Amino acid sequence: ANELRQLVDTANAPIFGIDVNGNVNEWNNKTAEITGFSKEEAFDKPLVSTFIVPSLRRSVQEVLDNALRGKGTSNYELEFRTKSNEIRYLLVNA
Repeated sequence: ANELRQLVDTANAPIFGIDVNGNVNEWNNKTAEITGFSKEEAFDKPLVSTFIVPSLRRSVQEVLDNALRGKGTSNYELEFRTKSNEIRYLLVNA
């Protein structure tokens, strides 16, 4: 388990996750670097309403709801709002 935790934390790609309520429960170092939000700042926050630009919130919520039902989406572009209010584009698989 420790090796997996270290692999996720130090991956050279952003890895983030949510629980069934849509709250952040995974946020690796690369995600923190890209967004400016530390793991502690992101944890337990609602991913969509906190970090996704308003114009994409509905479609991102649909992708995440589908993922939680077992229907994956490949190569979906997210627009993340950073701590400094910049936009970062991330290509994700859900």
